[in-house]
Amino acid sequence: MKNASSLHSPASALAHSPASANAQSPAGANAQGAASAREPANPLVRHRTARLPNGLEIQAEVDPTAHTSAIGFFVKTGARDEPTELMGVSHFLEHMMFKGSEKRRAEDVNRDFDELGAAQNAFTTGELTAYHAHVLPDRTHEALEILADILRPSLRPADFDEEKGVILEEIAMYADQPFWVGYEAMMEHLYAGHGLSHRVLGTKESVGALTREQMAAYFDARYTPDNAVLVAAGNLDFDALVRDAERLCGHWKPAAPARTYTEWTPGHADTTLTLRNTARAYVLLSMPGPSIQHDLRYAAGILMHVLGGGDGSRLHWALVEPGIAEEASSSYDGHDGAGDITLFAVCDPDKVGEIEAILRRELAAVVDSLTEDDLLRARSRIATGAAAAGERPAGRMFRLGTLWGYGAEYIPLEAEVDRISAVTLADIRTCVAAYPLVPTVRIVVAPDPDAEATGDEASDDAASSGSED
Repeated sequence: MKNASSLHSPASALAHSPASANAQSPAGANAQGAASAREPANPLVRHRTARLPNGLEIQAEVDPTAHTSAIGFFVKTGARDEPTELMGVSHFLEHMMFKGSEKRRAEDVNRDFDELGAAQNAFTTGELTAYHAHVLPDRTHEALEILADILRPSLRPADFDEEKGVILEEIAMYADQPFWVGYEAMMEHLYAGHGLSHRVLGTKESVGALTREQMAAYFDARYTPDNAVLVAAGNLDFDALVRDAERLCGHWKPAAPARTYTEWTPGHADTTLTLRNTARAYVLLSMPGPSIQHDLRYAAGILMHVLGGGDGSRLHWALVEPGIAEEASSSYDGHDGAGDITLFAVCDPDKVGEIEAILRRELAAVVDSLTEDDLLRARSRIATGAAAAGERPAGRMFRLGTLWGYGAEYIPLEAEVDRISAVTLADIRTCVAAYPLVPTVRIVVAPDPDAEATGDEASDDAASSGSED
Protein backbone atom coordinates (compact mmCIF):
# COMPACT_ATOMS: atom_id res chain seq x y z
CA MET A 1 0.00 0.00 0.00
CA LYS A 2 1.27 3.44 -0.85
CA ASN A 3 1.55 5.95 1.96
CA ALA A 4 -2.04 7.06 2.22
CA SER A 5 -1.43 9.71 4.82
CA SER A 6 0.59 12.87 4.97
CA LEU A 7 0.31 15.15 7.97
CA HIS A 8 -0.17 18.77 7.08
CA SER A 9 0.18 21.76 9.33
CA PRO A 10 -2.60 24.30 8.88
CA ALA A 11 -2.75 25.61 5.35
CA SER A 12 -1.09 28.92 4.67
CA ALA A 13 -3.43 31.81 5.10
CA LEU A 14 -2.37 33.19 1.74
CA ALA A 15 -3.36 30.07 -0.18
CA HIS A 16 -7.06 30.80 0.02
CA SER A 17 -9.35 33.71 0.65
CA PRO A 18 -12.36 33.24 2.92
CA ALA A 19 -14.70 36.19 2.80
CA SER A 20 -16.88 35.25 5.75
CA ALA A 21 -17.17 32.42 8.23
CA ASN A 22 -20.75 31.74 7.24
CA ALA A 23 -20.51 31.85 3.44
CA GLN A 24 -20.19 28.08 3.14
CA SER A 25 -20.47 27.94 -0.64
CA PRO A 26 -22.63 28.88 -3.60
CA ALA A 27 -25.66 26.59 -3.40
CA GLY A 28 -27.95 25.29 -6.08
CA ALA A 29 -31.35 23.82 -5.33
CA ASN A 30 -30.43 20.62 -7.14
CA ALA A 31 -27.60 18.99 -9.01
CA GLN A 32 -27.65 21.34 -11.98
CA GLY A 33 -24.29 23.02 -12.54
CA ALA A 34 -23.92 26.77 -12.87
CA ALA A 35 -21.15 29.11 -13.89
CA SER A 36 -19.76 31.35 -11.16
CA ALA A 37 -20.63 35.04 -11.31
CA ARG A 38 -16.94 35.80 -10.85
CA GLU A 39 -14.78 34.08 -13.41
CA PRO A 40 -10.99 33.59 -13.54
CA ALA A 41 -9.07 36.05 -15.68
CA ASN A 42 -8.35 33.29 -18.21
CA PRO A 43 -11.55 33.23 -20.28
CA LEU A 44 -11.08 29.52 -20.95
CA VAL A 45 -11.20 28.64 -17.23
CA ARG A 46 -14.73 28.47 -15.80
CA HIS A 47 -15.76 28.04 -12.18
CA ARG A 48 -18.72 25.67 -11.96
CA THR A 49 -20.80 24.67 -8.94
CA ALA A 50 -23.59 22.26 -8.16
CA ARG A 51 -25.15 20.64 -5.14
CA LEU A 52 -26.75 17.22 -4.85
CA PRO A 53 -30.11 16.87 -3.07
CA ASN A 54 -28.32 15.25 -0.10
CA GLY A 55 -26.18 18.38 0.38
CA LEU A 56 -22.92 17.30 -1.26
CA GLU A 57 -21.31 20.40 -2.77
CA ILE A 58 -19.49 20.07 -6.10
CA GLN A 59 -17.07 22.71 -7.37
CA ALA A 60 -14.64 22.78 -10.27
CA GLU A 61 -12.42 25.09 -12.24
CA VAL A 62 -12.71 23.70 -15.76
CA ASP A 63 -9.78 24.36 -18.08
CA PRO A 64 -10.08 22.67 -21.49
CA THR A 65 -6.43 23.52 -22.27
CA ALA A 66 -5.03 21.57 -19.29
CA HIS A 67 -3.22 18.29 -19.90
CA THR A 68 -4.38 16.70 -16.64
CA SER A 69 -7.20 16.86 -14.13
CA ALA A 70 -7.31 16.68 -10.34
CA ILE A 71 -10.20 15.57 -8.17
CA GLY A 72 -10.75 15.20 -4.44
CA PHE A 73 -13.13 15.03 -1.52
CA PHE A 74 -12.60 17.48 1.36
CA VAL A 75 -14.39 16.74 4.64
CA LYS A 76 -14.80 19.46 7.26
CA THR A 77 -13.49 17.44 10.14
CA GLY A 78 -10.14 17.20 11.88
CA ALA A 79 -8.48 17.00 15.26
CA ARG A 80 -10.34 20.04 16.62
CA ASP A 81 -13.67 18.30 16.03
CA GLU A 82 -12.77 15.22 18.06
CA PRO A 83 -13.77 14.57 21.67
CA THR A 84 -10.54 14.67 23.69
CA GLU A 85 -10.86 11.00 24.56
CA LEU A 86 -10.98 10.16 20.81
CA MET A 87 -8.01 12.38 19.89
CA GLY A 88 -6.41 11.06 16.70
CA VAL A 89 -9.53 9.37 15.31
CA SER A 90 -9.67 11.64 12.21
CA HIS A 91 -6.12 10.73 11.19
CA PHE A 92 -6.63 7.05 12.04
CA LEU A 93 -9.84 7.03 9.98
CA GLU A 94 -7.98 8.56 7.04
CA HIS A 95 -5.65 5.54 7.12
CA MET A 96 -8.61 3.16 7.28
CA MET A 97 -10.12 4.55 4.09
CA PHE A 98 -7.24 3.01 2.15
CA LYS A 99 -7.75 -0.38 3.82
CA GLY A 100 -10.75 -0.89 1.57
CA SER A 101 -14.52 -0.88 1.21
CA GLU A 102 -17.12 -3.61 0.82
CA LYS A 103 -16.10 -3.71 -2.84
CA ARG A 104 -12.32 -3.37 -2.55
CA ARG A 105 -9.59 -4.55 -0.23
CA ALA A 106 -6.38 -2.56 0.37
CA GLU A 107 -4.49 -4.24 -2.47
CA ASP A 108 -7.39 -3.52 -4.84
CA VAL A 109 -7.35 0.18 -3.95
CA ASN A 110 -3.64 0.43 -4.75
CA ARG A 111 -3.88 -1.62 -7.92
CA ASP A 112 -6.85 0.33 -9.27
CA PHE A 113 -5.15 3.67 -8.68
CA ASP A 114 -1.93 2.35 -10.25
CA GLU A 115 -3.79 1.18 -13.34
CA LEU A 116 -5.03 4.74 -13.81
CA GLY A 117 -1.51 6.12 -13.44
CA ALA A 118 -2.89 8.27 -10.64
CA ALA A 119 -0.92 10.34 -8.16
CA GLN A 120 -3.20 9.87 -5.14
CA ASN A 121 -2.88 10.68 -1.48
CA ALA A 122 -4.72 12.00 1.56
CA PHE A 123 -4.05 14.28 4.50
CA THR A 124 -5.46 15.22 7.88
CA THR A 125 -5.11 18.56 9.64
CA GLY A 126 -6.65 20.04 12.74
CA GLU A 127 -9.59 21.20 10.62
CA LEU A 128 -9.85 19.23 7.37
CA THR A 129 -9.39 15.74 5.96
CA ALA A 130 -8.90 15.32 2.22
CA TYR A 131 -8.59 12.49 -0.32
CA HIS A 132 -7.43 13.31 -3.83
CA ALA A 133 -6.01 12.05 -7.12
CA HIS A 134 -4.25 13.65 -10.10
CA VAL A 135 -4.85 11.86 -13.40
CA LEU A 136 -5.03 12.21 -17.16
CA PRO A 137 -8.31 13.79 -18.31
CA ASP A 138 -9.85 10.57 -19.63
CA ARG A 139 -9.34 8.88 -16.22
CA THR A 140 -11.13 11.53 -14.13
CA HIS A 141 -14.38 9.66 -13.69
CA GLU A 142 -12.62 6.38 -12.89
CA ALA A 143 -10.63 8.20 -10.20
CA LEU A 144 -13.89 9.59 -8.81
CA GLU A 145 -15.35 6.08 -8.63
CA ILE A 146 -12.41 4.83 -6.54
CA LEU A 147 -12.43 7.85 -4.22
CA ALA A 148 -16.19 7.66 -3.69
CA ASP A 149 -15.96 3.94 -2.97
CA ILE A 150 -13.19 4.15 -0.36
CA LEU A 151 -15.01 7.00 1.39
CA ARG A 152 -17.48 4.35 2.52
CA PRO A 153 -14.94 2.09 4.26
CA SER A 154 -15.62 -1.39 5.60
CA LEU A 155 -13.60 -0.80 8.82
CA ARG A 156 -12.80 -4.51 9.08
CA PRO A 157 -11.75 -5.40 12.65
CA ALA A 158 -8.53 -7.08 11.51
CA ASP A 159 -7.59 -4.02 9.45
CA PHE A 160 -8.42 -1.75 12.40
CA ASP A 161 -6.16 -3.69 14.76
CA GLU A 162 -3.32 -3.83 12.24
CA GLU A 163 -3.51 -0.12 11.42
CA LYS A 164 -3.62 0.85 15.09
CA GLY A 165 -0.10 -0.55 15.39
CA VAL A 166 0.99 1.57 12.41
CA ILE A 167 -0.45 4.72 14.01
CA LEU A 168 1.24 4.00 17.34
CA GLU A 169 4.56 3.61 15.52
CA GLU A 170 3.93 6.93 13.76
CA ILE A 171 3.26 8.63 17.11
CA ALA A 172 6.54 7.24 18.46
CA MET A 173 8.40 8.43 15.36
CA TYR A 174 7.14 12.00 15.70
CA ALA A 175 7.90 11.96 19.45
CA ASP A 176 11.57 11.71 18.42
CA GLN A 177 11.44 14.84 16.23
CA PRO A 178 12.36 17.95 18.24
CA PHE A 179 10.45 20.44 16.10
CA TRP A 180 7.30 18.34 16.16
CA VAL A 181 7.52 17.98 19.94
CA GLY A 182 7.88 21.75 20.27
CA TYR A 183 5.09 22.51 17.80
CA GLU A 184 2.61 20.22 19.55
CA ALA A 185 3.52 21.73 22.91
CA MET A 186 3.05 25.24 21.50
CA MET A 187 -0.42 24.39 20.16
CA GLU A 188 -1.42 22.68 23.41
CA HIS A 189 -0.46 25.72 25.49
CA LEU A 190 -1.58 28.53 23.16
CA TYR A 191 -4.95 26.85 22.49
CA ALA A 192 -5.45 25.31 25.94
CA GLY A 193 -9.11 24.38 26.37
CA HIS A 194 -9.79 24.70 22.62
CA GLY A 195 -10.04 21.94 20.01
CA LEU A 196 -7.02 23.34 18.16
CA SER A 197 -4.90 22.10 21.07
CA HIS A 198 -5.61 18.51 20.01
CA ARG A 199 -2.79 16.54 18.42
CA VAL A 200 -3.58 15.41 14.88
CA LEU A 201 -1.94 12.05 15.53
CA GLY A 202 -3.50 11.69 18.95
CA THR A 203 -1.59 10.22 21.88
CA LYS A 204 -0.50 6.70 22.71
CA GLU A 205 -3.26 6.61 25.28
CA SER A 206 -6.10 7.94 23.11
CA VAL A 207 -5.24 5.84 20.05
CA GLY A 208 -4.47 2.79 22.16
CA ALA A 209 -7.90 2.95 23.81
CA LEU A 210 -9.85 3.73 20.61
CA THR A 211 -12.32 1.05 19.51
CA ARG A 212 -13.66 0.25 16.08
CA GLU A 213 -17.17 1.06 17.30
CA GLN A 214 -16.08 4.54 18.41
CA MET A 215 -14.46 5.15 15.02
CA ALA A 216 -17.59 3.97 13.19
CA ALA A 217 -19.77 6.32 15.25
CA TYR A 218 -17.41 9.24 14.50
CA PHE A 219 -17.51 8.39 10.79
CA ASP A 220 -21.32 8.31 10.77
CA ALA A 221 -21.48 11.70 12.50
CA ARG A 222 -18.85 13.58 10.47
CA TYR A 223 -18.47 11.90 7.03
CA THR A 224 -21.82 13.07 5.72
CA PRO A 225 -22.50 14.61 2.29
CA ASP A 226 -23.57 17.91 3.88
CA ASN A 227 -20.16 18.12 5.58
CA ALA A 228 -18.08 17.49 2.46
CA VAL A 229 -17.24 18.91 -0.94
CA LEU A 230 -16.18 17.27 -4.18
CA VAL A 231 -13.66 19.53 -5.92
CA ALA A 232 -12.00 19.20 -9.30
CA ALA A 233 -9.83 21.21 -11.66
CA GLY A 234 -8.34 20.86 -15.11
CA ASN A 235 -9.57 19.31 -18.32
CA LEU A 236 -12.88 17.68 -17.38
CA ASP A 237 -16.57 17.49 -18.29
CA PHE A 238 -18.34 19.13 -15.35
CA ASP A 239 -21.85 18.01 -16.25
CA ALA A 240 -20.65 14.41 -16.52
CA LEU A 241 -18.84 14.83 -13.20
CA VAL A 242 -22.08 15.90 -11.52
CA ARG A 243 -23.99 12.97 -13.03
CA ASP A 244 -21.33 10.52 -11.83
CA ALA A 245 -21.29 12.11 -8.36
CA GLU A 246 -25.05 11.75 -8.11
CA ARG A 247 -24.84 8.10 -9.10
CA LEU A 248 -21.94 7.31 -6.75
CA CYS A 249 -22.71 9.59 -3.79
CA GLY A 250 -26.39 10.46 -4.07
CA HIS A 251 -27.37 7.73 -1.57
CA TRP A 252 -25.09 9.09 1.17
CA LYS A 253 -27.26 10.19 4.08
CA PRO A 254 -27.01 13.77 5.42
CA ALA A 255 -26.85 14.41 9.17
CA ALA A 256 -26.29 18.19 9.50
CA PRO A 257 -23.08 17.98 11.56
CA ALA A 258 -21.82 21.25 13.02
CA ARG A 259 -18.44 22.45 14.25
CA THR A 260 -18.31 23.68 17.84
CA TYR A 261 -16.72 27.14 18.17
CA THR A 262 -15.30 27.33 21.67
CA GLU A 263 -14.56 30.76 23.10
CA TRP A 264 -10.78 31.06 23.16
CA THR A 265 -8.54 32.92 25.57
CA PRO A 266 -4.91 32.64 24.36
CA GLY A 267 -2.81 30.59 26.74
CA HIS A 268 0.43 31.63 28.48
CA ALA A 269 3.32 29.23 29.07
CA ASP A 270 7.07 29.13 29.60
CA THR A 271 8.11 25.51 29.20
CA THR A 272 11.29 23.57 28.54
CA LEU A 273 11.11 20.03 27.16
CA THR A 274 14.06 17.66 27.01
CA LEU A 275 14.80 14.91 24.47
CA ARG A 276 17.52 12.28 24.52
CA ASN A 277 18.06 12.22 20.76
CA THR A 278 18.96 15.83 19.98
CA ALA A 279 22.13 17.84 20.31
CA ARG A 280 20.51 21.12 19.31
CA ALA A 281 18.02 23.43 21.01
CA TYR A 282 14.72 24.41 19.38
CA VAL A 283 13.14 27.71 20.40
CA LEU A 284 9.51 28.64 19.64
CA LEU A 285 7.84 31.92 20.57
CA SER A 286 4.13 32.12 19.76
CA MET A 287 1.25 34.59 20.06
CA PRO A 288 -2.30 35.08 18.74
CA GLY A 289 -2.89 36.24 15.14
CA PRO A 290 -5.86 36.88 12.84
CA SER A 291 -8.25 34.08 11.97
CA ILE A 292 -8.35 32.74 8.43
CA GLN A 293 -11.58 34.68 7.87
CA HIS A 294 -10.10 38.02 8.97
CA ASP A 295 -9.22 40.67 6.38
CA LEU A 296 -5.90 41.21 8.20
CA ARG A 297 -4.64 37.72 7.33
CA TYR A 298 -2.80 39.03 4.29
CA ALA A 299 -1.02 41.70 6.34
CA ALA A 300 -0.02 39.13 8.97
CA GLY A 301 1.35 36.76 6.34
CA ILE A 302 3.35 39.45 4.58
CA LEU A 303 4.76 40.81 7.84
CA MET A 304 5.95 37.36 8.90
CA HIS A 305 7.49 36.88 5.47
CA VAL A 306 9.54 40.07 5.93
CA LEU A 307 10.54 39.02 9.43
CA GLY A 308 11.44 35.39 8.83
CA GLY A 309 10.47 34.21 5.35
CA GLY A 310 13.81 32.74 4.27
CA ASP A 311 16.91 34.28 2.72
CA GLY A 312 16.83 38.05 2.89
CA SER A 313 14.51 38.16 5.90
CA ARG A 314 15.32 40.02 9.12
CA LEU A 315 15.85 36.83 11.08
CA HIS A 316 18.11 35.40 8.38
CA TRP A 317 20.43 38.39 8.56
CA ALA A 318 20.29 38.66 12.35
CA LEU A 319 20.74 34.97 13.18
CA VAL A 320 21.58 32.65 10.29
CA GLU A 321 24.00 34.74 8.23
CA PRO A 322 26.27 35.53 11.23
CA GLY A 323 26.23 31.86 12.27
CA ILE A 324 24.43 32.38 15.57
CA ALA A 325 21.56 30.04 14.65
CA GLU A 326 21.32 27.19 12.17
CA GLU A 327 17.73 28.03 11.25
CA ALA A 328 15.43 30.94 12.00
CA SER A 329 11.97 31.68 10.64
CA SER A 330 8.60 33.19 11.41
CA SER A 331 5.15 32.18 10.20
CA TYR A 332 1.48 33.06 10.38
CA ASP A 333 -1.09 30.26 10.48
CA GLY A 334 -4.76 31.14 10.15
CA HIS A 335 -7.42 28.79 11.46
CA ASP A 336 -11.21 28.70 11.44
CA GLY A 337 -12.04 31.41 14.00
CA ALA A 338 -8.49 31.77 15.38
CA GLY A 339 -4.89 32.25 14.31
CA ASP A 340 -1.30 32.29 15.53
CA ILE A 341 2.10 33.77 14.80
CA THR A 342 5.25 31.80 15.65
CA LEU A 343 8.99 32.50 15.61
CA PHE A 344 11.32 29.52 15.46
CA ALA A 345 15.07 28.97 15.71
CA VAL A 346 17.53 26.07 15.99
CA CYS A 347 20.80 26.66 17.83
CA ASP A 348 23.47 25.39 20.17
CA PRO A 349 21.91 24.77 23.62
CA ASP A 350 24.31 27.28 25.17
CA LYS A 351 22.95 30.03 22.92
CA VAL A 352 19.26 29.79 23.78
CA GLY A 353 19.29 33.01 25.83
CA GLU A 354 21.13 34.95 23.14
CA ILE A 355 18.89 33.59 20.37
CA GLU A 356 15.71 34.39 22.26
CA ALA A 357 16.87 37.95 22.93
CA ILE A 358 17.54 38.50 19.21
CA LEU A 359 14.20 36.96 18.21
CA ARG A 360 12.36 39.31 20.56
CA ARG A 361 14.44 42.31 19.44
CA GLU A 362 13.73 41.71 15.75
CA LEU A 363 10.05 41.06 16.44
CA ALA A 364 9.72 44.33 18.35
CA ALA A 365 11.53 46.32 15.66
CA VAL A 366 10.04 44.90 12.46
CA VAL A 367 7.06 47.24 12.08
CA ASP A 368 8.92 50.52 12.67
CA SER A 369 11.74 49.44 10.36
CA LEU A 370 9.45 48.29 7.55
CA THR A 371 9.81 50.16 4.26
CA GLU A 372 7.86 50.28 1.02
CA ASP A 373 10.67 48.33 -0.64
CA ASP A 374 10.35 45.57 1.98
CA LEU A 375 6.65 45.42 1.33
CA LEU A 376 7.05 45.35 -2.44
CA ARG A 377 9.52 42.46 -2.30
CA ALA A 378 7.37 40.44 0.10
CA ARG A 379 4.15 41.04 -1.84
CA SER A 380 5.81 40.10 -5.12
CA ARG A 381 7.32 36.89 -3.77
CA ILE A 382 4.10 35.73 -2.08
CA ALA A 383 1.97 36.64 -5.09
CA THR A 384 4.33 34.74 -7.39
CA GLY A 385 4.17 31.69 -5.12
CA ALA A 386 0.38 31.79 -5.01
CA ALA A 387 0.14 32.11 -8.78
CA ALA A 388 2.69 29.34 -9.38
CA ALA A 389 0.77 26.99 -7.07
CA GLY A 390 -2.33 27.55 -9.19
CA GLU A 391 -0.70 26.69 -12.52
CA ARG A 392 -1.34 22.96 -12.08
CA PRO A 393 -4.84 21.48 -11.74
CA ALA A 394 -3.85 19.90 -8.41
CA GLY A 395 -3.02 23.34 -6.99
CA ARG A 396 -6.35 24.76 -8.07
CA MET A 397 -8.19 21.73 -6.73
CA PHE A 398 -6.52 22.16 -3.31
CA ARG A 399 -7.42 25.84 -3.32
CA LEU A 400 -11.10 25.10 -4.01
CA GLY A 401 -11.17 22.55 -1.20
CA THR A 402 -9.57 24.81 1.37
CA LEU A 403 -11.74 27.76 0.36
CA TRP A 404 -14.80 25.64 1.02
CA GLY A 405 -13.37 24.16 4.20
CA TYR A 406 -12.93 27.58 5.78
CA GLY A 407 -16.38 28.81 4.80
CA ALA A 408 -15.20 30.90 1.90
CA GLU A 409 -16.86 32.63 -0.97
CA TYR A 410 -15.15 31.71 -4.21
CA ILE A 411 -12.92 34.30 -5.81
CA PRO A 412 -10.59 33.64 -8.74
CA LEU A 413 -6.93 33.07 -7.97
CA GLU A 414 -6.08 36.20 -9.92
CA ALA A 415 -8.30 38.29 -7.65
CA GLU A 416 -6.59 36.85 -4.59
CA VAL A 417 -3.18 37.76 -5.99
CA ASP A 418 -4.53 41.30 -6.41
CA ARG A 419 -5.53 41.34 -2.73
CA ILE A 420 -2.06 40.24 -1.68
CA SER A 421 -0.50 42.92 -3.87
CA ALA A 422 -2.75 45.62 -2.38
CA VAL A 423 -1.52 45.29 1.24
CA THR A 424 -0.10 48.59 2.53
CA LEU A 425 2.08 49.71 5.41
CA ALA A 426 -1.07 51.06 7.03
CA ASP A 427 -2.60 47.56 6.85
CA ILE A 428 0.48 46.13 8.57
CA ARG A 429 0.22 48.69 11.38
CA THR A 430 -3.51 47.99 11.77
CA CYS A 431 -2.78 44.29 12.07
CA VAL A 432 -0.14 44.79 14.76
CA ALA A 433 -2.42 47.16 16.68
CA ALA A 434 -5.11 44.48 16.72
CA TYR A 435 -2.69 41.59 17.34
CA PRO A 436 0.33 42.88 19.31
CA LEU A 437 3.61 41.14 18.59
CA VAL A 438 4.09 39.99 22.17
CA PRO A 439 4.72 36.24 22.61
CA THR A 440 2.50 34.54 25.17
CA VAL A 441 3.98 31.06 24.79
CA ARG A 442 7.68 30.17 24.97
CA ILE A 443 8.70 26.58 24.25
CA VAL A 444 12.28 25.31 24.27
CA VAL A 445 13.17 21.74 23.28
CA ALA A 446 16.67 20.97 24.54
CA PRO A 447 18.99 17.96 24.92
CA ASP A 448 18.43 15.86 28.00
CA PRO A 449 21.35 16.76 30.29
CA ASP A 450 21.33 13.25 31.74
CA ALA A 451 21.78 11.49 28.41
CA GLU A 452 24.19 11.74 25.52
CA ALA A 453 22.53 12.61 22.20
CA THR A 454 24.20 9.78 20.31
CA GLY A 455 21.34 8.75 18.04
CA ASP A 456 20.41 5.84 20.34
CA GLU A 457 16.74 5.10 20.85
CA ALA A 458 15.10 8.14 22.42
CA SER A 459 12.69 8.08 25.29
CA ASP A 460 9.07 7.96 24.20
CA ASP A 461 8.05 11.02 26.13
CA ALA A 462 9.58 14.42 26.61
CA ALA A 463 10.20 15.49 30.19
CA SER A 464 8.99 18.98 30.92
CA SER A 465 9.72 21.70 33.40
CA GLY A 466 8.67 25.31 33.77
CA SER A 467 5.52 27.22 34.59
CA GLU A 468 2.32 27.99 32.75
CA ASP A 469 -0.96 29.81 33.36
